[in-house]
Amino acid sequence: MAAETPLMERIVALCKRRGFIFQSSEIYGGIGGFWDYGPMGVELKRNVKEAWWRDMVINPPIGPKGEPVEIVGIDSALIMNPKVWEASGHVGGFSDPMVDCRACKARFRADQIDSSQCPMKPSKCPGQHDKCDLTEPRAFNLMFQTYVGAVQDAASVAYLRPETAQGIFVNFKNVLDTSRVKVPFGIAQIGKSFRNEINPRNFTFRSREFEQMEMEFFCEPDEAMMWYEFWRNTRHQWYVNHGLKSDKLRLREHAADELSHYSTGCADVEYLYPFSADFQELEGVAHRGCYDLTQHSKHSGKDLSYFDDDLWQQDAAKYKGDADAAKKAKENAPYRYLPTVIEPAAGADRTTLALICEAYTEDQAPNDKGQMETRTVMRFHPRIAPIKAAFFPLVNKEGLPEIAEKMFRDARRRYHVAFDTKGAIGRRYRRQDEAGTPFCITVDGETLKDGSVTIRDRDTLQQERVNQSHVMSWLDERLMSAKSD
Repeated sequence: MAAETPLMERIVALCKRRGFIFQSSEIYGGIGGFWDYGPMGVELKRNVKEAWWRDMVINPPIGPKGEPVEIVGIDSALIMNPKVWEASGHVGGFSDPMVDCRACKARFRADQIDSSQCPMKPSKCPGQHDKCDLTEPRAFNLMFQTYVGAVQDAASVAYLRPETAQGIFVNFKNVLDTSRVKVPFGIAQIGKSFRNEINPRNFTFRSREFEQMEMEFFCEPDEAMMWYEFWRNTRHQWYVNHGLKSDKLRLREHAADELSHYSTGCADVEYLYPFSADFQELEGVAHRGCYDLTQHSKHSGKDLSYFDDDLWQQDAAKYKGDADAAKKAKENAPYRYLPTVIEPAAGADRTTLALICEAYTEDQAPNDKGQMETRTVMRFHPRIAPIKAAFFPLVNKEGLPEIAEKMFRDARRRYHVAFDTKGAIGRRYRRQDEAGTPFCITVDGETLKDGSVTIRDRDTLQQERVNQSHVMSWLDERLMSAKSD
C-alpha cells in the first residue's frame, strides 16, 4: 500500500493546480526563495491586505479607553539613503555567521549547525559526515546590495530595504508636519521587503522577497504598556476573526532573554504550519521604546521629537509674561519628547499561507451519481475568499446560460465572481470548492417556471431556493455580515 502524501505536499500541489502560487521563473528551473501568485493567489493575498488596511487604517479599532484610534498610511520607497540602514543598525548588525561546506557547497548558519541536516547524509548534522569539510564562520550580510547612478563604486552603494518599518520612522516628522495627527497615533504601510536568506524554505514561509503589513504606533511613554497589551490582543483576535480559529494559532509572550536590547516587551502571533512540529511566527507585536526615533535623530541631525500642544495650552498661563521661561519649558518634557513606539508587524505572505493551510480540508461529498467520494475544499472565510460566488447554468440550452450570465455580470460589479459552463455540475462544484468559493448559484429548469435559483453552501453542502431578483441582496447579507465577525 502506497504511503499517504504528506499534508504540506498536498497543499503545495493544490496551490499549483488551482493557480494560487507558482515557483518564480519556473520554465527556467525556478530561483530559490522567490514565488509568483497566480489568479487565485493574487486575489487571496489582495483580500488579506485589504482586510488589514481596512481594519487598521480606514476603520481602526476602538482604543483601550473607548477612544477612537487614529492611523494614517504611507508608501515609502524600496531603496532609501544607505545612511538609514546605518542608523537602524542593519548595515553593521544585520548579518549572520555562516559556515560553508567545501564538499557539498551547502551553507549553514553557524548557530544552527546542530539542528541542520547534512545534504550528503541527512541523518547527520553538518560536520559529522566523514566527507564534510566546513569553513570557519564568516559574516554574511542579509541585505541585497545594489548601486544607484551610472558608476558602480562605494559612493553609489544602496540596499533593497529589508523591512518597511524604517520608511515609517524617517517620515515621522513629515507626517506630523502635514497631517493633523496627535499622539497617540499610528502610521501604517504595506509593501515589499527583501532579505538574502541563506536557506529559504518551507514554501512561501521563508522567502527572499516578501510583503509586510506594518504599523508603528506612537504613544506617550507612560501609556506604552497599555497600548502594547491592547495591540497584542487586538492583532491576535484579528486572525481568529479571519478563519484561524483552531488550536494551531497561539499568542506567545517573549521571555526576557529573547528581547532586543531596546525592547520592553514583545509577543508573537504564531501558527502551527504543516511543515513544522513547532509554532512559527505570523506577526510580532513589539514595544520598541523610542530607540528608532532616537537613532534617526542622532544620525540625521534632525529633531524628531513631538510637541504636545494640548498639554502646553493647559499650562501656558504659568509662563505668561516670561517669554524666556516659556521658550525653555516648551523645549523640554513633558511638552516635548520622543514618543514610545508599539509595532505590530505582520507578514502578508505568511498570513496568506496560514489561511491556505487552515482552509485546506478533505471530506466526503456526493458526486453527480449520488455516490460519496473524497473532495478537497478550501474553507476560506468569505471576507478573504478569492471568489465570492460562482454562477452556473445547469445545462447549456433553453436560455439558462443567458440568465446565469446576466446574474454573473450584475454580481461582478460588486464582487469577484466566476461563471462556468464547462462539464457536469458536480465537477464545477469541485472546481469552486478547491478555489474556496463560499456560494455557487445554479440556474436550472425551475428558474424558467418560478424565477428561483439554487444556492449551494460550500461548507454545509446545503442548498436553498432563492428568487433570482433577490440573489444580490442574499449575497450582500452574508458577505457583509462576514466582514464583522
